[in-house]
Amino acid sequence: MNTTAPKPYIGRFAPSPSGPLHFGSLIAALGSFLQARHHQGRWLLRIEDLDPPREVPGAADEILFSLDAFGLHWDGPVLYQSQRLDVYQHLLEQWEKRGLTYYCHCSRKEIAESGGFYNGHCRYLNLGAKGSGTRLIMSNPVYEFVDLLQGKVKIDRALAEEDFIVRRRDGFYAYNLAVVIDDAHTGISEVVRGADLLAPTGRQISLYQQLNAPVPSWLHLPLATVAGNKLSKQNHAPALDINHASNQLCQALRFLGQAPPATLATAPVAEVLAWAIAHWQLQQVPKTTQIAL
Repeated sequence: MNTTAPKPYIGRFAPSPSGPLHFGSLIAALGSFLQARHHQGRWLLRIEDLDPPREVPGAADEILFSLDAFGLHWDGPVLYQSQRLDVYQHLLEQWEKRGLTYYCHCSRKEIAESGGFYNGHCRYLNLGAKGSGTRLIMSNPVYEFVDLLQGKVKIDRALAEEDFIVRRRDGFYAYNLAVVIDDAHTGISEVVRGADLLAPTGRQISLYQQLNAPVPSWLHLPLATVAGNKLSKQNHAPALDINHASNQLCQALRFLGQAPPATLATAPVAEVLAWAIAHWQLQQVPKTTQIAL
């Protein structure tokens, strides 16, 4: 008889401080929040402040303020990636000693001109660190994975087998590296995020395997689009309006296939979220990667 206790559910929301939260952010935050609360689990918050040139001063604090105003209260302390640089560097140094990484001078333009996928050009050139990015040798490519909403997701073979960047040429740590280290560190059991991040999931699974860490389950929510473009900070999506939080929560719930009563649009946010948690049905979320607003 197997008496092993089920693994506790731990989810997270991990915005970057490149601007205020918008409706697309709310969809990801609300979906991950409801999954965690539905499973009586924890919902953590991480600020992904690894790219200073793209960060907006004060955005991190504004994100926390907005989440609080929308009733999306996280568990435990906020984790800031900028405070974990030593962790990322230590791992890269260990990998370098084991011959698992190498330095690369190739630019994005050069890679695009050679077919769009990196061909391992610098792997055996023994280049120095100056002006170089760091690539991880792909020893365990992932060609497909199962998403709880999107089903089986296949990954292009060239992409799956590509040695990918773990530290950029400008010295900043790569998203894929930091996100996996931090999700493993905090014990994330399920990653809920937008479908724009389906593509790097295979690389992230391979990183979990490289770290000998448990691989979480995956749930990629549909993206909100306007005129065919993802609603994003880069596309100047309007910031959330905390004065109409309940109405925007209801809009996000409807986007996610839920059916909140019309009366909740003017109810306190706590009432909206109490209804949402009690009635959350993942099977009602549209099984698509994009939905036009």
